[in-house]
Amino acid sequence: MSFDLCIRNGTVVTAAERFAGDIGIRDGRIAAMGRDLPRAERDIDASGLLALPGGVDTHCHIEEPAYAGALLADDFESATLAAACGGTTTIMPFVNRLAGASLRESAEDYAGRARARARIDYAFHVILGQDSAGGIGQDLPALMEDGYLSVKVFMNYAGYMLDDEHILEVMATTRRHGGVTMVHAENGHCVHWLSDRLERRERPRLSAFAATSPPAVEREATHRAITLAELSGARTLIVHVSAADAVEQIRWAHARGISVLAETCPQYLVRTVEELDRPGWEAAKYLCSPPLRHAGDAAQLWNSLANGTFQLVSSDHSPYRFEGATGKRSAGPEPHFRHVPPGLPGLETRLTLLFSEGVQAGRITLEQFVALTATNPARIYGLHPRKGSLMPGADADIVLWDAQARGIIRHAELHDACDYSPYEGQAVHGLPVMTFSRGECLWDRGRVAGAAGRGAPVARTKAA
Repeated sequence: MSFDLCIRNGTVVTAAERFAGDIGIRDGRIAAMGRDLPRAERDIDASGLLALPGGVDTHCHIEEPAYAGALLADDFESATLAAACGGTTTIMPFVNRLAGASLRESAEDYAGRARARARIDYAFHVILGQDSAGGIGQDLPALMEDGYLSVKVFMNYAGYMLDDEHILEVMATTRRHGGVTMVHAENGHCVHWLSDRLERRERPRLSAFAATSPPAVEREATHRAITLAELSGARTLIVHVSAADAVEQIRWAHARGISVLAETCPQYLVRTVEELDRPGWEAAKYLCSPPLRHAGDAAQLWNSLANGTFQLVSSDHSPYRFEGATGKRSAGPEPHFRHVPPGLPGLETRLTLLFSEGVQAGRITLEQFVALTATNPARIYGLHPRKGSLMPGADADIVLWDAQARGIIRHAELHDACDYSPYEGQAVHGLPVMTFSRGECLWDRGRVAGAAGRGAPVARTKAA
């Protein structure tokens, strides 16, 4: 048996086990795993390194329409470059309906952009807002038959917030077509009422943003999403859970046999609401939705990663620039919590933060890290077994990880097109040193390779 590439002497880690071994790669796929595999055209000595499945980030925003006057900085080229440099080899961004276009036309537009510029592989979710809710019966089923098997609905945001009946219709549709409904769980009516009261009573400083969506708002919406999932029987995933109160509702559901999935994000694990007390515009760098919470909430999120309440950790990468005509500071002459678009960049730092603050801090195991960042998301969204695992026949998406390396997160050294990082100056322990996408090395200790447009769409399988 011959190989194009063989990664030798590393510690191979899956969601279930770890072992010393070699990985033989041929034609972009893993051909064999074992000890003392035959020589390859190229051998890489991974002694002292971990060999992990490439990360699968199933919640990131790229090239979407402007929100609150702000534009996302990343296109598919810069976003996928950043992903690869951070150890992620597959992304799942969103089809967000474009002005004047149907859902189908929007999906084709996004697919064309990714085909031209993506450096790593990808698949898409569909966002269903108020302007496209009329397509639940026709446009959405047709797209799901073509492989767009996950649909995101919102309980918050003007123009996006759907009522319960429409959400139930979406869930019924995703159930029939073997898909997943993703729910942004914040009660928008409460958010709007609280925002109005805060704006009337006091200066609308950015620190007030957290008070527009307190944990009770997320708790209610999470419970309602669980109820709708129970009624419809749909596979349902609660996205970017931030509050301990919401976690309590998810555990309540699991205790009653309601199979609801859940994700959280690094910002809720390593940053707290106190960041919004920063002076002036600096607080805008930490404004996301749901808002950051307290240290006690973060502790509960970590516990929930360890005990299986959460199935995955995604970045929710929303790279609004800080400066410039379409950045966060363009919202007006003074900071105002209503006008600053919520969202943080984090595609490149997701794995490093979770490894450093999770594995190295003893909060989760190495196998749990792999499950949360690669294997589980690939399985949930129908990308497995091509993605998310190290096994013969899978794509050779592999990250070599130096668990002993230390570094400092500095945006000047990152590769996205944003102009700041909310993790600036944070010390990290453990870094990706080489990233392979279908056997091609895209990141090698600070050197980047791989052409824009080499990424490919990943065919998805329906849930049983």
